[in-house]
Amino acid sequence: MKILITGGCGYKGSYLIPLLLDAGHEITSIDTQWFGNYLNNHKNLENLKLDIRNVKEIPFEGKDVVIHLANIANDPAVELNPNLSWEVNVLAGQQLIDRAQRNGVSQFIFASSGSVYGLKEEPNVTEDLELVPISVYNKTKMVAERVFLSYQDKMKVHCIRPATVCGFSPRMRLDVSVNMFTYQALKNGEMTVFGGNQTRPNIHIKDIAAVYKHFIDNPNIDSGCFNAGFENISIIEIAEMVSQIIPSEIEITESNDPRSYRQDSSKLLKTGFKPNFSVLDAIKDISSLYKENKLPEGDNCYTVKWMKKINLN
Repeated sequence: MKILITGGCGYKGSYLIPLLLDAGHEITSIDTQWFGNYLNNHKNLENLKLDIRNVKEIPFEGKDVVIHLANIANDPAVELNPNLSWEVNVLAGQQLIDRAQRNGVSQFIFASSGSVYGLKEEPNVTEDLELVPISVYNKTKMVAERVFLSYQDKMKVHCIRPATVCGFSPRMRLDVSVNMFTYQALKNGEMTVFGGNQTRPNIHIKDIAAVYKHFIDNPNIDSGCFNAGFENISIIEIAEMVSQIIPSEIEITESNDPRSYRQDSSKLLKTGFKPNFSVLDAIKDISSLYKENKLPEGDNCYTVKWMKKINLN
């Protein structure tokens, strides 16, 4: 199958693409490569340094599937430059799916966010609940979903709402909770927890990559939105899990961050998908790589810090 992936050099993309190449697919990666290029050469990989806002330059011809991962990711990064975020996360996305549809693409898979629900009191946050996003980032994801789903009469559209992703990727991120705490414990012997009672759903990077592959392998799944998160854990519980693996102290400070999300992924499970990895697996993997001096630690592992460094603020 011929697959076009935006954000192919990103945190999820740089893990997903080798997985799909191993499965025999032909891949075209589209990425600005602001954070670097982490894809190895492969006979079935076309790796293009392009900005998705320049949609006319993107080669859709002959593609079967588009996996749209490219975005300005996470709340702090979006707040740094809201205009850029609306351009990339929504406006470019609309042009992307429109051109994809006009070129005969039969399936569009979108990486949305599990945070689109906002703050919910319900113990089981399912896809049928009202979306009440509380940040600009969440709003861009909600609007993008609605744009993409308006094309479901012309192609299959699968909007995946991932939990916070954790674990090692060639384009490493050290600014997401599990990875951040694990690195702090390894580097400093202590972790700083802001608040701690906020609950966040989590998913291992190997599992979220498997989710995207699952939808490629099962293109007849009805169009719609699907939660993808399997461990709803408070921030303090994540830190405690890390301290059990890596002896370290936990320092708790006050926080004005109200974000607290949970996910129920029963709808995804009913399609036949099964997760195989956990937060503990992510902690152990990162710890092992750090001890082997194989864990990336540069400024480009931190989205906001790197955006400021390359003047995207």
